[in-house]
Amino acid sequence: MPAGNGRLKIAVQKEGRITDDSMNLLKAMGLDLEFRSRTLFSPCRNFPLDLLSVRDDDIPEYVQDGVSDFGIVGENIVAEKRARVTIVERLGFGKCRLVICVPDAGNFKALTQLKGKRIATSYPVILKRFLAVRKLRAKIVEISGSVEIAPALDVADATCDIVSTGSTARLNGLSALYTVMESEAVLIANASSLHSRQKRKAIEQLLVRIRSSLNARGKKYVMMNAPTSAIKTLRTLIPGMKSPTIVPLANPNMVAVHSVVGENVFWDVMEQLKSAGATDIVVIPIEKFIA
Repeated sequence: MPAGNGRLKIAVQKEGRITDDSMNLLKAMGLDLEFRSRTLFSPCRNFPLDLLSVRDDDIPEYVQDGVSDFGIVGENIVAEKRARVTIVERLGFGKCRLVICVPDAGNFKALTQLKGKRIATSYPVILKRFLAVRKLRAKIVEISGSVEIAPALDVADATCDIVSTGSTARLNGLSALYTVMESEAVLIANASSLHSRQKRKAIEQLLVRIRSSLNARGKKYVMMNAPTSAIKTLRTLIPGMKSPTIVPLANPNMVAVHSVVGENVFWDVMEQLKSAGATDIVVIPIEKFIA
């Protein structure tokens, strides 16, 4: 598929931590894509869009240089590459932290104790900036992989690496000392593409799809029957019920109440809703939500 065919391009990680979530999001947007990790271009069959499957480290530069209009990548990668791109949306998955860890057997209790010490990392740019802001002099040991084993090999005194659950660090006898940055998957865009007249309509349609899919996360469509006298109480129980749909029933003293609510909120107050008189409660998943 030629790069200059006039269709939008979106780059995703071909294999790794956020690949599945990235593809799930695109499919939730109604895009008919057949993803192949070993194929550079995968055309969308129902939208003017081509998928580029590439290494995550390359995504910020491809978007910055206009090779791809959009990209889905970890915010930590964007920061490390110092890419000149626009973060359009935070996607809510791939959450992690860039953390300085120290050996459990050591005596490091404060960040200042790392003065003059060796810190192994795959993120030298971010770490250098972090240390400079705090005027902390330390030697940065750049390692491309398996950063967590550096202290055990006496290559470094501490590490600065991505942590999701922290289990890998613990298995290697390391404990978190300081969080350098919080990260998650983000949708990035080329600034020129965002202002392109030629691509404006397709971009607007794509962003509507993305945002409606993101807005639907964690929300449910709730329907219930309730006494007319209970409407005020029900609205106070569920914050999302500021303006619920009220449908009269055959029984003049009863109504059907419909609303979109946060799933966690609903389960927290379900028993209270029943106590207030709600019956026949139905909870339905939401695929898209356009505010």
